[in-house]
Amino acid sequence: MRRPRGNKTRKAVAKRFKITGTGKVMRSRAGRRHLLAGKSSKRRRSLGKSKEVDSTDTYRVTQNLPFSH
Repeated sequence: MRRPRGNKTRKAVAKRFKITGTGKVMRSRAGRRHLLAGKSSKRRRSLGKSKEVDSTDTYRVTQNLPFSH
């Protein structure tokens, strides 16, 4: 007899997004993997910082992370 399954965490989403203690969804910025020689130091520094996910996308991200919020 099978046990009923609950919600599962979407692992691809869990690797890309983090939820803060206050409930904000954070993401890393794109453009910092390669081809960095053509980018200024200021731009490279700012690409290293995390950014909050836009409010229109927050619901979609949190639906795939059932145990994070």
